[in-house]
Amino acid sequence: MKRPLLLALAAALLTACVTINVYFPAAEAREAAREFVEEVIGEPAAPAPSPARDGGSARLDPVGLLLDLFIPAAHAQSANIDIKTPAIQAIQGRMAQRFQGQLQAHFDSGALGFGRDGLIVVRDAGKVPLNARVGLNQQVAEDNRDRNAVYREIAVANGHPEWEGQIREIFASQWIASARAGWWYQDAGGSWQQK
Repeated sequence: MKRPLLLALAAALLTACVTINVYFPAAEAREAAREFVEEVIGEPAAPAPSPARDGGSARLDPVGLLLDLFIPAAHAQSANIDIKTPAIQAIQGRMAQRFQGQLQAHFDSGALGFGRDGLIVVRDAGKVPLNARVGLNQQVAEDNRDRNAVYREIAVANGHPEWEGQIREIFASQWIASARAGWWYQDAGGSWQQK
């Protein structure tokens, strides 16, 4: 009676499925966002320190050792967020040219600010001459189209379109973190703050 039960248990162990969860690589996404944002707004910052890697530990219990013989442990591989695709680099190039050519002066004056949603906002139109407001609104609309496109493209290029919202959140935080002194941004509650 014990033998059929042990054979059934052994068969179950041998055919067990291993589920590997695909996690969102937040640290890698933050580093990619920092690199992207600094390239757009200029004056690159020093690279962030790499997080320490956990080497893991072996199972020491007898049941764990037995299971490892039949079912090897699955380890998640370190993810890398790719921002070097041709599509992403084309968007980044347009954004950098637009930012350094037209938008930066309006951030410096306080007319523009970084929204909490990863877009840019006309914060104070009164700081822009009347004859330049239509052009500025067009530049802001084009830049926001590129921002939406790059958040989507980064998620798709990395094989996880479902990450778009998380990519957007990390980039929104990075735009604010990289803002220069005197620039405006929206805090989590939507209020304007000056750096």
